[in-house]
Amino acid sequence: MARTFSFAPGEFYHLYNRGTEKRNIFTSKADRDRFLTLLYLANQDIPADLKLQGSTLLEIVKPKAGAPLVEIVCYCLMPNHFHLLVRELEDGGISKFMQKITTGYTMYFNKRSDRNGALFQGRFKATHVADDRYLRYLISYIHLNPVKLIEPKWKETGIANQVHAERYLETYTASSYPDYLGKKRAEGMILTKEALPEYFSSGSDFKTFVTEWLTYKSD
Repeated sequence: MARTFSFAPGEFYHLYNRGTEKRNIFTSKADRDRFLTLLYLANQDIPADLKLQGSTLLEIVKPKAGAPLVEIVCYCLMPNHFHLLVRELEDGGISKFMQKITTGYTMYFNKRSDRNGALFQGRFKATHVADDRYLRYLISYIHLNPVKLIEPKWKETGIANQVHAERYLETYTASSYPDYLGKKRAEGMILTKEALPEYFSSGSDFKTFVTEWLTYKSD
């Protein structure tokens, strides 16, 4: 389906895609580490060679030489899909960035799995974040995705154990949630947190900002 909008520098976008036939695309920590490394290395206007710069963020010793294509403010990897919240920095930046990521990760995954063909379900999906209310919602929505792994029906039936859910989010490393709580880790290189409006002044403010949605229950 054709998009009803064009990407524009300075605007925020929610980008996402899932595995073809809803297959799992992240089956191990190594898979998640490779994708997170691609988020960092693909975000520049020059080619990046993973073989030269390491396969995980901890192995990267040199800063990027190119200018960034986007500002990544949130991300979450789920077993069969991913979510990104980004702001485009240059014309065509999002398209270049996503082409690098999906091509690079597909090549890695296919080689590791001894398979051929498409890994993702067609072209990546995108929504334009047109207002502040939607931006605030997406920050919470993206970071709350992992709760579905422990309570799949929490939105329909209500959260059964909020304390357990909050602790699970804090230990879910394939998400930018720990970074906003203030945890120092290599994955922090991926983010440009200052691109967001000043919605929260501390890690505790951020936690409240996100987890208050856990009280939500659909009618």
